[in-house]
Amino acid sequence: MANRKAFTLIEVLISIALMGIVIVALFSSVDLLQNSNEHLLKYVKKSKKVTKATKTLYSDIISSDGNISIKKDEFSRVCMEETRNSLYALPSAKVCWVVLKKDKTLARVEGNNYRLPLRVDDRVEVDLIMKEVSLFDVYHEKDKVLVVLQQEGKEPITFMVQGVSKPEKKKKPVKKPVVAPSRTSGAGTPPPSSTPSTPTAPALPKE
Repeated sequence: MANRKAFTLIEVLISIALMGIVIVALFSSVDLLQNSNEHLLKYVKKSKKVTKATKTLYSDIISSDGNISIKKDEFSRVCMEETRNSLYALPSAKVCWVVLKKDKTLARVEGNNYRLPLRVDDRVEVDLIMKEVSLFDVYHEKDKVLVVLQQEGKEPITFMVQGVSKPEKKKKPVKKPVVAPSRTSGAGTPPPSSTPSTPTAPALPKE
């Protein structure tokens, strides 16, 4: 036995069984790693979309003229009547962020001279930003704009934009009262006084 140079059949079978266990464990770990990588990739893509969306909304607000309208009805919306941040090379654009009913999708609408809801002849560009939006609120107070955005099952995203002042309302010019021109009795003659004049006493002769 001491001079034996070969493996017995039992030893070979044991080694094959052990190798099979190791290979199964290795494949399961590789499969688990692949699934985790897929989940991580999906999360990174979603986070990139959210980051891009918040950056675009931030740029729309900070580049606006301060004329921001906020409505919270069946469609939560915020509109910048004029902003220099354009995704379609417009010198200035009207941009609205609207939460649509279908899938609660957050959409960005860019164009000029349009109203919501859109008409058939409105020439605008609509970008679908995010689905399953459970919260979209915008508050504008003085020179600050607060945005709260949340997807279903996700942590809310909050950011504030400062330095966005509301446009001052133009004051109506005060109309000065019109003074009627004075009537004259003749050329160069002042009008007679309405107050009766007091008669002067005659001068007494000197003694």
